[in-house]
Amino acid sequence: MAFKKKDFFFTTLESISDNLLKTSERFIVGIQQKEHNTSFAKEMKDFERIGDDFTHDIYTALNKTFITPIDREDIVALASSLDDVLDGIEACASRFEMYEVTDYDEPMNHFARIIHESILEIQEAIRLLSKKKLLPIRVHTIKINELENQADDLLRSCIKELFRHVKDPIELIKRKDIYEMLELATDACEDVANTMESIIMRNS
Repeated sequence: MAFKKKDFFFTTLESISDNLLKTSERFIVGIQQKEHNTSFAKEMKDFERIGDDFTHDIYTALNKTFITPIDREDIVALASSLDDVLDGIEACASRFEMYEVTDYDEPMNHFARIIHESILEIQEAIRLLSKKKLLPIRVHTIKINELENQADDLLRSCIKELFRHVKDPIELIKRKDIYEMLELATDACEDVANTMESIIMRNS
């Protein structure tokens, strides 16, 4: 499979994954340091806008480019799935602000770490795609799937504990919604992995 060196689409996908990693790093710090949720949410929104700009650049270039390094449908699917991860993180930060969260608990920290670890794998996979190394990508897609399974287990356990120990129904609703939003962000990471697997199958 021949790839154009320094191809615009791969370079931009790498930029999206780099921005995604910066977002997840900032997300972890914000939760660990129990930052004020309004400024924290605004910063996450800024990262999301950067990602949106990169995604828009890809869509614009596709409308002007006849030959692409991989099927344009694959480029669209990958850019869209990466954007969904970023949207998921921003949505979680938005929930923190909406619910005025001031006590970031251990499940939230744990979810944030899983999201971050998944994004590290995504970044490595995108780098391999740019270098024409398709089969080694599977090491990272498998790891992302394993991390998503961890998030599923975490969601079940923390909701069980939530109903066991939290008596305030409003607080219970808030926490449950946040946990579920965080787990959805890991689902979005798994969607990226599934998209990468499809690309491998069609181009190997």
